[in-house]
Amino acid sequence: MDATIVISTKDREEDLARAVVSALAQKGADIEVLVVDDGSSDGTSKMVRARFPQSLLITHAESAGYIVRRNEAAKAARGKIVVSIDDDAEFSTQFVVQQILPFFENAAVGVVAIPYRDVNRSQTVFQQAPEPHGVYWAASYVGTAHALRRDVFLGLGGYRSHLVHQGEEKDYTIRMLEAGYGVRLGYSNEILHYESPRRDWSRMDYYGRRNDVLFAWQNVPSPYFLPHLCGSIAKGLWCGVKVRRVGAMLRGVRDGLTECFLAGEHERRSVSRETYRDYRRRIHGIGSPLNVASGSAPTERT
Repeated sequence: MDATIVISTKDREEDLARAVVSALAQKGADIEVLVVDDGSSDGTSKMVRARFPQSLLITHAESAGYIVRRNEAAKAARGKIVVSIDDDAEFSTQFVVQQILPFFENAAVGVVAIPYRDVNRSQTVFQQAPEPHGVYWAASYVGTAHALRRDVFLGLGGYRSHLVHQGEEKDYTIRMLEAGYGVRLGYSNEILHYESPRRDWSRMDYYGRRNDVLFAWQNVPSPYFLPHLCGSIAKGLWCGVKVRRVGAMLRGVRDGLTECFLAGEHERRSVSRETYRDYRRRIHGIGSPLNVASGSAPTERT
């Protein structure tokens, strides 16, 4: 099987239906569609069984979060490539997966960042390579629109489940770089992301800042660790001031520091200095930078 399209969902029955319709319509490859219901209470699993019997469904009574469920889905998938979209997104055409799969012919590609558009915000397309030829490496990717090499993902242990929510992409990216793989920008029809209004911003703020601390602790080598940690905290809290949501972010920083420095809950196994410098070069980019603030990443062409 060429690919598995994975959709993790919770309590977004109507959004999910649109996503599954677009996934089942994908052409040009041997594709399965796998839906993981993370403890929905709105009849999501019943809807999937009734309307989309040709899809695979894993259902849970309790919620564990989308990071845990994406790991679970990757283990259950039969495809060599796992394509992941959010439940509030859809493929804009029937050919997105077909267009993306050839990008994995380069053996160094561990993830392809699929072009996407935040429909309710703007017409800007993110994660799109400047042109279809050549290889454009990105610093990271956005979870709502990506494809990854399943064997590499499982070999690296998948996403770190203790991250719970937010930041798993950059954590996986730097670990993948250490193993010799990178994130490549795709060139395809985009994924349409509708950004459901059912978002818990306080939860996102909290885990965003907490996981900034965990990223530094678990990945960044000396002598870069302290500058990176202090810079991440300062940048994150300044963002909280600008959007007037600093409270949850402060709690996230506090708990991240407590978990790492006082409780010792998370093992520190940093990447090499060379890998970290490579990661930073990709963030600051050479060539055709994209808009980091809007959820994409600078690129470097080889």
